[in-house]
Amino acid sequence: MRLHPGETMAVGWRVVTLLDAVRQLRDASPGVAGRPRVIAIDGRGGAGKTTLAGRLREVVPGSAVVHTDDVAWNHACFDWGTVLAENVLRPLHRGEAVDFRPAAWIEHGRPGSITVPAGAGFVWVEGTGIIREELDPWLDASVWMQGDLDEQERLLLVRDGDSPGQREHVANWLLEELPFLARERPWARATMIVAGPPHLDHDPGTELVVSPPSDR
Repeated sequence: MRLHPGETMAVGWRVVTLLDAVRQLRDASPGVAGRPRVIAIDGRGGAGKTTLAGRLREVVPGSAVVHTDDVAWNHACFDWGTVLAENVLRPLHRGEAVDFRPAAWIEHGRPGSITVPAGAGFVWVEGTGIIREELDPWLDASVWMQGDLDEQERLLLVRDGDSPGQREHVANWLLEELPFLARERPWARATMIVAGPPHLDHDPGTELVVSPPSDR
């Protein structure tokens, strides 16, 4: 398995239910009250972050998902931490609803907004680069999706199209992603490591493949 430089290969993989995973993430932040728990889901493109966030939202009624790609849209690959913190994470920590139109959405005429209703118990914030030092104060727990980089790149091209233009886009993205992740080491900060894509037999509708924290 080819990992990011400096990333430790997780061991002791086991199958847990989605609800057990939620309980572990909840128990990592026992003092939260009056606001949602903010849980980060990080990993490379193609690791399955969006799919995992959707599954967690389904298993936790009333939870919500925020995609960092929406914050980063026509803004920057990774230089969006302050925008996310000030306009999404800070209101969530005040127990407020979120209804945010990034400047790039206004400039380019993108309709809609990034919304989170008041009263959500969990907010799953998914995207490459969400687990970073500057956002630590705003995150109650986090998930790193570990997988083979070659397989994740293949899945990314299957998802977005294997064209010369897309390959160029991926190459340009990696010029920023690789040094960013090498500096931030999100796998070392994460509360939970999830296999992405999973490599043990499990029920994808109700279970995850995880590495125990003690084995990281």
